[in-house]
This record gives sequence, C-alpha cells and structure tokens, in this order.
Amino acid sequence: MIRICDDGMEIRWPDGRAFVFHPLWLRERSFAPSNKDPATGHRLQEVAFLPLDLSILRAGPSGTTGVAIAFSDGHACRYELDDLRRCVDRPLPDDLVGEKRLWDAGLDPLPWHQYDAVKASPSALLDLAGALATFGFALLRGMGTEADELATLAALFGPMRETNWGRIADVKSMADGHDLSMTDRALEPHVDNPYRLPGPGYIFLHCLENGSGGGESTLVDGFRAAEALKAQDPAAYAVLSQTPVTFRYADPDAILEHYGSLIEQAPDGRVARVRFHNRADQVVAQSPAALTAYYRARREFAALVWSDRLTLRFKLNPGEAYIVDNHRILHGRTAIDLSTGNRHLRQCYMDRDIVSSRQKVLLRALRYSPARGARAEAGPAIC
Repeated sequence: MIRICDDGMEIRWPDGRAFVFHPLWLRERSFAPSNKDPATGHRLQEVAFLPLDLSILRAGPSGTTGVAIAFSDGHACRYELDDLRRCVDRPLPDDLVGEKRLWDAGLDPLPWHQYDAVKASPSALLDLAGALATFGFALLRGMGTEADELATLAALFGPMRETNWGRIADVKSMADGHDLSMTDRALEPHVDNPYRLPGPGYIFLHCLENGSGGGESTLVDGFRAAEALKAQDPAAYAVLSQTPVTFRYADPDAILEHYGSLIEQAPDGRVARVRFHNRADQVVAQSPAALTAYYRARREFAALVWSDRLTLRFKLNPGEAYIVDNHRILHGRTAIDLSTGNRHLRQCYMDRDIVSSRQKVLLRALRYSPARGARAEAGPAIC
C-alpha cells in the first residue's frame, strides 16, 4: 500500500512492515539524470537548498515493482520498492556484502579455496570475497612457493597497502629475531597495527616453508568473542565499547599512534571492529574507579579471546595462504621448534575499501551476466 500522509509517503509491504518516508529524503535520493550523475551516483545540484516545505503532490504504483512520485518543486522520479525496503532494513552500507556467521573452534568445514580457480574465474574470486564477509577469513591452496606469488594474489583485488615496512614483508622465524613475529615464541591472538591511521584492513599471508615442529596458525573470531562477553557480562561489554585506548609503535624511523575502543560498535549497535593487541595498548588516564572497571572487563574479554573453545588451529603448508579481516579476526601462532626445520611466510596488507570495492564490482558485473541466469539480487533503484 502506498499513500501520501502529513509527514510524507507511507509504504506498507505485504509482510506488514510500514515506514513513512520524508519528502526531502526521497527527493535528494532521486536517481533521475537531472539529479544524479548516472556513472557515479553523485548529485548534480545542491540539495541542501531545496525548500524545507517540499511536499509530495502525487504518489502511486509504477509497474509491479516501483512507485512514481511527483514533488512540489516540479521534480518527478520513480523508485524501486525493494530498494526503499533495503534502506529501511539496512540503513548503513555493508563493508563486504554477505551475512556474518560467528564461529568458534568447532568450525567445520573450513573455507578453503583453490588458487587456480580464483585466478581464472571472477565467480570463484567472488566466492572468496564472500567467505571473507561470512567468516572474516578465507584459506587458499595451490599457490606454489614462488616468492612473488603473494603479489599476484593481492593484485586480484587491487593495490597493496604500503607502509613504512614496505609492500611485502618476509616473516622468518629465527632464534634472535628483531621482532616478536620473527622469533620462535608463540604469538598471542591479536590484530595487526592498531596504531596505524587507518589500520590495515586485511592481512594476506602466504606460506613458503613450514617444516618446523609447532608453528600452527591460530584464529579467533573477535566478533564472536565480543558477543560472548555481551551475553555473559553486559556491563563489561559496555565498558570496553566506551573506553578509549591508545596504541603506539616507535622505532628510529617511525612513530605511529592511534586510538579507539577495544570493541567498536556501528551506529545501529552491531559490533563493527575489535582491537586486541596487548603489546601496544594503553588505556587513557581516568579515575581509579573507571580504570578498575576497565581492567576487570579487559581480563574477562582476554579470557574469552584466549579460550580453547574459541580458538581455531591449523597448520599452513607450503603453497597455502590465508586472508583475514583485521577488524574482526585475531590471529596468532603456536611456538616453533627451530631445531626441526624452518618457517618462512610472506605478508602484505590491503585497505578495506579496495577489497569491498572489488567484491561489489564483481557483484554488479555477474548479477546481470546472462550466463548466470536471473539476477543474484536486485540492483539499485534507477529512476
């Protein structure tokens, strides 16, 4: 049902969901060529100066899937009902498209993908991106052990993130390594580089050699840990989502500083990011009572992050790789016995917008591909 009301236009869908759309919201969203560039979707006029008393003169069905609207300023447009419904149900854009599945140590099967297929098929690459959206990580087999193959994998998505450490880093374990990741000791679950602005969005890690004893990779779903904390201690969850924490790294050539809460929420209340890096964090100075509450909450969260029930363990073999969402997944490894062999991996970072853009471009292309038959899901409303 579509009707004009005092506040704008009400739509009531067959499932009973109803929403009143503001006239100005509808007017500035118009995809008519006179309002938005068809290529970029950017508006061609300054809608901030539209009349504040703008009203809807007429509104009614347009075909079986749309609604046509005429406004008091003379503009007219057509909207897809499904697009308007998505704006109500999911008002914020997705980073990666796909429903998240929270997991623990019992995740089975693991999201493995064949590298040759991912290189050869846009559909297979889209499946890989879908696994990143769903699980926060994806695994690859069949990459071989050529040192440059990591760059080839990354190029399937786009440009790598270059830092003060370069584009690709070699992670070789040795007894006297200058960095914790280069030693033989176990690495606790953590996100990478929370002291960067912005922090790395995704981590790509390619195994060239892993013949030593130990050296298993560990992954923890940080969103699962955050939801577990919220369920068992809502007060602790609130403290960690509201308390600012600073992160810092310094060497002779760089000083890197940033801040954020250990659990970050999106405006709609969903967990948007987890920061857990107990080597570089320092909570801001506050009252003793506030810090006592924070330290108690952090300990409770850490116990979940370290727990066996949330920790997934597997060993990367030469020619295998993983990609992890650095805003969600905490990664680490078990201790390495260097007397039994060597461990050599290559690592690079990629910004979030590069990965999400690649997925959405693939979705747009494959959604309308005749080879795939009907559209996978409805596209944006076009007026």
